Amino acid sequence: MENHALIVILAIFVGIAAIALCIQAGMLFGIYKSARTTEAHVKRVMPRVETLLPKVEKLVESSTAAVDMSRTQIHEITVKASDILDMTRLQLARIDGVLEDASLRAHVQLAHAEMVIDDTMARAQETVAIVQQGIMAPLREIQGVAAGVRSAILYLMRGGRPSPAQATADEEMFI
Repeated sequence: MENHALIVILAIFVGIAAIALCIQAGMLFGIYKSARTTEAHVKRVMPRVETLLPKVEKLVESSTAAVDMSRTQIHEITVKASDILDMTRLQLARIDGVLEDASLRAHVQLAHAEMVIDDTMARAQETVAIVQQGIMAPLREIQGVAAGVRSAILYLMRGGRPSPAQATADEEMFI
């Protein structure tokens, strides 16, 4: 019986293998049909592609030429821009030097002007002090003496005693 069960199991496996082979054969036939259909489509499209191929080649050539020309122009522009930047840096360095020199000179001139102004102010103050002491003080003294002499002369010229109205007016002035 054991042999019999073994034969049945083998028969089942053979049947499953036969079914698998049939399925594979069907799939291979489907792939064959699909390949034939694709080949037919390719044969129909191929003449169109062949007519486009020269145009594509010309386009690729012109694009390559344009890219090459653009590269040379970009290189020239880059070189010129680099030269301009170098010249600009040089000019900025010169301008910086000129501004630094001008700033230094301006500081020196301002210090010199400050010294001159301080000296002038000191001399002006000395002159004013001398004028005050040498001219104005004696003038005030002379003016005081002249006022005293004038008062004395007026007093002497007036004569006698002042009238009561005048004495009252003089006293009211002091009140």
